[in-house]
Amino acid sequence: MLKSGKTILLLGGLTGLLLFIGELVGGSNGVVVAFGFAIAMNGISYFFSHKIAVKMARAVPMDEAEYPGVYAIVRSLSQRAGEPMPALYISPSPQLNAFATGRNPQHAVVCVNHGLYEALTDEELEGVLGHELQHVYNRDILVGSVAATIAGAIMMVSRMALWFGGGRRRDSNPVIAIAMLILGPIAAIMVQAAITRSRESLADHTGAELTGNPLGLARALAKLEAGANDPRRLKAGGVPAEMNQAYAHLYIAAPFGGRLGLGRLFSTHPPIPDRIAALEEMAREKGQLGPGQTIYG
Repeated sequence: MLKSGKTILLLGGLTGLLLFIGELVGGSNGVVVAFGFAIAMNGISYFFSHKIAVKMARAVPMDEAEYPGVYAIVRSLSQRAGEPMPALYISPSPQLNAFATGRNPQHAVVCVNHGLYEALTDEELEGVLGHELQHVYNRDILVGSVAATIAGAIMMVSRMALWFGGGRRRDSNPVIAIAMLILGPIAAIMVQAAITRSRESLADHTGAELTGNPLGLARALAKLEAGANDPRRLKAGGVPAEMNQAYAHLYIAAPFGGRLGLGRLFSTHPPIPDRIAALEEMAREKGQLGPGQTIYG
């Protein structure tokens, strides 16, 4: 509940920033036009995100005869959650990663990288799949689309204002107006990243509740962290989706350890050590881990 409240506050802040910059610019018609363009652009992504992401990941439908364990885990977790089972895909990427997308549980996709499938135990794989299913059940694609729409409108309005001479309000300080029009989009990207980080934390928490085993996901994340720092694995490369920063938020961990990103404030994921620590605390509350114990011993 607390993490959902944080998302609402961040979305409210993003909306307030849009209205402030729009008022600073003084052109309400321009704000409406930019917002309309942003809705159209992100609307297409929202309705077709699962098809686009699967193509960018070079993924193919997962054959149940070849991957019976994955189907068994997802079927069990879906039934436990009382939600439809998503379509399952496998990506040829050697990187330790997975993602979920789709506008609702009826149009959802969970995609597992081949590298991840080979590296994890069944318990760890269940932790990852629980996390990804909760992204779908928590409607994170919708939340992300709303955030992207507002942030996109802020960037469009700012660019329009800068092209046409900055803020148009007569009582506005031109230096402050121009500074806001430059810094506004940066702030929007930072808030949007904070929203995706909060949704990752929420998926960790609710995914661990769904599986009943926080340590499975914690151990999986530890392997993802190690894989992201393995020069041999990094040298192996990945699929187009992993090379494109626009898709980073979909994955359970930032591809290539976030090396393609712009820093912590702009990161789409919380640091993995912080996520592991939170899951360990959940495990202690459940009596699955003793005081002072960690997954490392």
